[in-house]
Amino acid sequence: MIVIIKTTDSQSSMVNSTLVLTLYVNPMTGNDTNIGSRLSPFKSFTRALKVTKIPTIVHLGAGTYSVASGEVFPLIIRGGVKVVGNEANKGAGIVISGGGEYKSDSFGMQNIALLLLENASVVGITVSNPSTKGTGIWIESAAPTLANNTLSNCGREGVFATGTAQPTILDNVFVQNTASGLVMAGHSQGEVLGNVFQRNPLGIVVSDFAAAAIANNKLSENRTAIALSRNARPVLRQNVIIKNTQGGLLVNGNAVPDLGSSDDPGDNIFRDNGEFDLHNLTTQKLVCAGNQLNSALVKGLVELLASKEEAGNLSQTVTASEPQSVIASLQLDDHWADPFIQALLSMDLIHGFVGGNYEPDKLMTRAQYAALVAVAFQPTAKCSAPDFTDVTQDFWAYDAIQIAAKGGFVGGFSDRTFRPDQNVQRLQVIVSLVNGLGLLQTANNLQVYSDRHTIPEYAQKAVATATHQRIIVNYPDPKLLAPLRPATCAEVVAMVYQALVAIGRASAIKSANNKQLSAI
Repeated sequence: MIVIIKTTDSQSSMVNSTLVLTLYVNPMTGNDTNIGSRLSPFKSFTRALKVTKIPTIVHLGAGTYSVASGEVFPLIIRGGVKVVGNEANKGAGIVISGGGEYKSDSFGMQNIALLLLENASVVGITVSNPSTKGTGIWIESAAPTLANNTLSNCGREGVFATGTAQPTILDNVFVQNTASGLVMAGHSQGEVLGNVFQRNPLGIVVSDFAAAAIANNKLSENRTAIALSRNARPVLRQNVIIKNTQGGLLVNGNAVPDLGSSDDPGDNIFRDNGEFDLHNLTTQKLVCAGNQLNSALVKGLVELLASKEEAGNLSQTVTASEPQSVIASLQLDDHWADPFIQALLSMDLIHGFVGGNYEPDKLMTRAQYAALVAVAFQPTAKCSAPDFTDVTQDFWAYDAIQIAAKGGFVGGFSDRTFRPDQNVQRLQVIVSLVNGLGLLQTANNLQVYSDRHTIPEYAQKAVATATHQRIIVNYPDPKLLAPLRPATCAEVVAMVYQALVAIGRASAIKSANNKQLSAI
């Protein structure tokens, strides 16, 4: 099947047509003599890859893709090819299992299941390579996207990135691999966000000169959660590192992780690890700021710093008689977000930001965000809310989280947690407001953003819609979206106000400053 996608160039008003080849594979009912359509699918993934053009979407049906079903390993996925399984269940029941020889420019001969080239995408499948020293997915000097997959039972590691690779690895599950879940080596960078690493000897390994951004992951029941060596320079933010039998973060060689500063706290949570939360085996002193850990389980040269005082506690509530005193106590000093903050205060919608402790440039937690949208939008229930395992009924934001979840504004993670104390990302706020308010999706051009390549594919329509509705607020550079950066209180308040404008519950703020905050 060929799908024609039309895009409009806003400068010239010309319409361009992009031909997208869509193929279907089903190892149970397909046949490689078929045409690869929905009703006449191929049997093997190998066959589909032989006829791919650029761009191509390959839909994999349920079943096991192995040598027995006609696969020839390694499977090489070229740039412009997107492989789609079932994202909702992390690829359960859609299993690629096997391996073949691949000669790496960096590491010589390897046994791998999949090789991802350029900007290839793989979403919603399970990859396993049970071969001795087998790797599930190999990435070498490419920038692919992996989202909502399961990497399990590999003879060595689930994913290996090397060379100058810059992968985006989002919301995957790495479980029960023989050596490690993920290895970042060479000069690789990229982003490792929102993944689960469980029951691997090593959850994440960062070596050589690799410098990935590792954030919002959960690492539990591994032997060691994260191991660094050589000259590794990863940035660690908002990870939950708990119940690992040996320890949390192990630092070797000349590795220097970024564990936060007083102005930019790490917000990593270390808890219930066996021998150590943080073990520095190097001769260099590490700075660890704004993380939750047990100082008795910190070994080696480590300086523990506290972050600056957190933003006002949203567990408090301002009554109707309090708003004037609250407004008077805010010392904003002509802050760029002052018009939005004052507007919401006058509407009595930021009743959780209490007293003079409110600092607009502090980061907002997921629990605080839920409390804000619950009050600002008073959503009606659209669905049932799960009982999040880490939000007890006596938690200060329990009711707000339930209201926001039932209203479609917030959700949890695959392990049934909500992670209320993690900072909310700018992208999470944008997607939340579009979904929660049920705004009509807009196929808008994202060319206005200089960093549009960092927007995950699953969120592009939501970002386009929010852009069209002028919900998104960027400061100081209106064209820099920074979707994966934690959101400040000021940014969230501004976008919530703009969302109220979009649905007709507030008037647009007219100011010179406001004109500089939107990319359109």
